[in-house]
Amino acid sequence: MTDYGHDLLFGAILMPPADRPQKVIELAVAAEQGGLELVSVPDHPYRPGLLDAWTTLAVVAAATTRVRVFPNVANLPLRPPAALARSAASLDLLSGGRVEIGLGAGAYWDLIGAEGGPRRTPAEAVGATREAIDVLRALWRPGREARLDGRHYGLYGAAPGPVPAHDIAIWVGAVGPRMLRLIGRVGDGWLPSVPHVPPGQLAAGHRIVDEAAEGAGRSPAAVRRLYNLSPGSFPQGPPDGWAKQLADLALEHGTSAFLLPAHSPDQLLVFGAEVAPAVRELVAAGRTQDRAPQAPRSTDGAGGTVRGAGPLLVRPTPAPATRQGAIQVWDESTRPVGPPVPPERRYT
Repeated sequence: MTDYGHDLLFGAILMPPADRPQKVIELAVAAEQGGLELVSVPDHPYRPGLLDAWTTLAVVAAATTRVRVFPNVANLPLRPPAALARSAASLDLLSGGRVEIGLGAGAYWDLIGAEGGPRRTPAEAVGATREAIDVLRALWRPGREARLDGRHYGLYGAAPGPVPAHDIAIWVGAVGPRMLRLIGRVGDGWLPSVPHVPPGQLAAGHRIVDEAAEGAGRSPAAVRRLYNLSPGSFPQGPPDGWAKQLADLALEHGTSAFLLPAHSPDQLLVFGAEVAPAVRELVAAGRTQDRAPQAPRSTDGAGGTVRGAGPLLVRPTPAPATRQGAIQVWDESTRPVGPPVPPERRYT
């Protein structure tokens, strides 16, 4: 059991429907008003029913002042990394340093191929992701010329820039062991989703990331652990029972960022104003107990301060039946992720 001591972040996954283009902006504003730190949108360029992810994120950034925005996750086969690097850096500058990148190696290969994109084997996807990360960082780093010779992506004297306003994090959405080892070696975060990696499978994935990080001379704490939630699967029950479930995950597995798929402002306000402060309070108490010399250690987590931790200064939570009506369970038939990975294929 590991607590990496990261500050806690809470955010949203918002669908950007093309037939209701203002909906995602309204929800992003509600997320900010509710106190959330992150707003993300899925990136499925082959789905004409959804707005383009990067265009949507630019408008979201313009409509808000504080939340950080990112694609959840950028579709690498259809987003050449050199163009992705310059798009992300440009938006980071325009937004005052509020852009991160969620990066995905690709799924739905038939749809990607229909758009003219490549069809990659798992090994090729890992190699392409590594090369893409190198390209992104090379073009964000000030310098005269960038040169990288890769099988999938390369730079051959490209001029770096623009330089982003802050060090943009690269959070990789992945499941397989080769990709997890890549995250441990060079990634800034692991971003799994509940349908692909349920809570009971997290520890095995964290071990792979940690061992790879240590093997590369990095601290495992250099890799943030994020989680795309799926209410009903996890967390379970009504929202007034979510705080303990999320706090346990933070203290036992080091998960420090939680993303809620949301369809209404009420969902976002409850998550930001009620659930998030309660999680912070529980995690702060757990970390304090961990640091106390006289207290028996229930985990081997590192201590650390939690941004925003303190008394739970929110309105009383209504009865479960009322609150369950405010939080709708995500419809898995429309969830923007690939097919679940069979248990026998996870981490083997």
